Amino acid sequence: MSSRTLTLWIGLGVALFWSVGAYKRMVRLRAEVRRAFAALDTRLIEQLALLQSHLPASMHASLLTQPGELLDDISRLWIGLRSAAAQLAASLAAARAHPLDARALGALAAARSVLDTTWQRMPLAQADPAGTLLPESVQRQWEQGGAHAYAAVDQFNQAVARYNAAVGQFPAVLLAWVCGFKAARAL
Repeated sequence: MSSRTLTLWIGLGVALFWSVGAYKRMVRLRAEVRRAFAALDTRLIEQLALLQSHLPASMHASLLTQPGELLDDISRLWIGLRSAAAQLAASLAAARAHPLDARALGALAAARSVLDTTWQRMPLAQADPAGTLLPESVQRQWEQGGAHAYAAVDQFNQAVARYNAAVGQFPAVLLAWVCGFKAARAL
């Protein structure tokens, strides 16, 4: 066997072992992103459950009002909150099915923003002479759940950053392209 042939076989062996290692690394990092998303999913579901448990009884049956029924400001706030929660639940279900899909995560980020904005309007209505909309303990639970959700978002974003770095490095980017690994979107 000539030295050229031996060098070629050694080079192919090194390339093969590197490819297997790089592939396993990308698979492991993709699984890490999915695990981080599962933790985030759990936190968001907890927040949705808290919200659902404190909706007025009249909101559980239907989102729509009867024809000709006038809505006061408080009812509009509750309807907005319930609608934002429904949007988040739908976006979360889509992202759960494809946690690396940029469009699904974009919709989830938008839905979280809408729900947070809507929730922030609720305490303003507590100054209403009719009484408080939400007990202070619920507000504290929401804030604690939000803090846990933001921590889960940070973990998810860090996992996405590590995955994207691995998928974007040269020459691993070539292997990623061949194997169908695509960059993920952070929240």
